[in-house]
Amino acid sequence: MPRSKAGGGERPPIDRGVLTGLVGLHLRHAQIAVFRDFAAAIGPLEITPGLFAVLVLIECNPGLKQTELANAVHLDRSTVVSVVDSLERRGLVTRRAVAHDRRSNALELTPAGAALLKTLKRRVAAHEKRLARDLSEDERATLTELLGRIFPEHR
Repeated sequence: MPRSKAGGGERPPIDRGVLTGLVGLHLRHAQIAVFRDFAAAIGPLEITPGLFAVLVLIECNPGLKQTELANAVHLDRSTVVSVVDSLERRGLVTRRAVAHDRRSNALELTPAGAALLKTLKRRVAAHEKRLARDLSEDERATLTELLGRIFPEHR
């Protein structure tokens, strides 16, 4: 049994009380672990899980409007504008005016953005494999389905 540094005596394990049954706390701990592993997997490429999602959505939906992107990633429009500004400065995304709607911008990946996303997808696939290494395919599917039930409007 571990010894207490302060008193030199032995201490029992910490009683976590109601914390052990709190779904939100377990989700938060899982999120921390996921983000740490994601950062390690991505390395110096300076892409967060949120930016990865934005790049994937733009790739899968060429011409996606910024408003549509904001809705898809559950961010307000002003936040999405700053995200797109950042990606545009990095040369990963371009905006082009929408012909029939001058107030909207359509988003597309640049060749550099597409190349980076290809690399990111490989690294994220390895990251996901590590995360789910102790889960069967059925367990992984069940976990994903259960998590989707918590906030169905975020799917």
